[in-house]
This record gives sequence, structure tokens and C-alpha cells, in this order.
Amino acid sequence: MNRFTLPVRFGIAASGSLIAYFLILSLLGLHTNVFYSIFNGVITGFAIYEAIKYHKLQQGDKFTYTEGFKTGLITGGIATIIFTIFFAIYSEDLQPGFLEQLSTKWANTYQGFEAIVFFVVAIMGFSTTIVLTLTFMQLFKSTNTPKKNKV
Repeated sequence: MNRFTLPVRFGIAASGSLIAYFLILSLLGLHTNVFYSIFNGVITGFAIYEAIKYHKLQQGDKFTYTEGFKTGLITGGIATIIFTIFFAIYSEDLQPGFLEQLSTKWANTYQGFEAIVFFVVAIMGFSTTIVLTLTFMQLFKSTNTPKKNKV
């Protein structure tokens, strides 16, 4: 099995979950409240955790910190890229007034503020990915501390 297959699958699953969550919020009229985006970290975190866990199970004793870290970054990166593309399509084509509802101050102050919003969405996703991957790798790394002999 290709080493990218597992993180790609989990990244696609995470992006599908992020999109579904966003659309559910949209149906409820809650998608303009940025408070609900906190749960995006939970969705992405679960996918990253599971991808690293399954990668460690596949590798067994050959599992390294570097490979686990790559798995987490690829998983979260793919989820972020796909969700950001969906977010751009949704806000520009499916619901054109969405970004103005989201931030009237930015819409009135900056021309072309859409690009800023898309950039912020992507940066939030990538930063969440890095932080969660570093956090989860603390759980999955093998300990390198020498054991003390009792006298």
C-alpha cells in the first residue's frame, strides 16, 4: 500500500465531515456565527488522530516520529485544501451574500476581502493541523528515555 493512501483517505473523510457540518449549520442558519467553527478542530483532530493511529498499527515497530508527523500533516492538509475550495465555491457561487453576512465590517472596508477570508480559512486549517499533529505525536511517539536500574 502506498504510504500516502491512508492520510489521503482520512483527509477526504475529514473534509467531507467538515463540509457536512458546515451545510448543517447553514440549514439551521448558524453558519455566520464563527463560534461554531471551533468544532472544525474536533473533526480535523479526530481524522488526524485516527490516521496516525492506523499508520502506527500498520508499521508496528518500524513506526517513526517522522512518518507519523507526515501522516498527520497530509491528512489535515488535504482536509484543509478541500474544505477551503468548498468554502470559496459556496460563498461565491452558492450563496453570494454569505461573506457580507459573515463580516460586514471587512466587506465595507476592504475591496477584494473575499481573498482575505479564504486565506484566513486556509491558515486556520493549516495551523490547526500542525498543532494537533504535534500534540497527537506526543501520544504515539516511542519513549527514548533510558530506564534507571534500581539498586
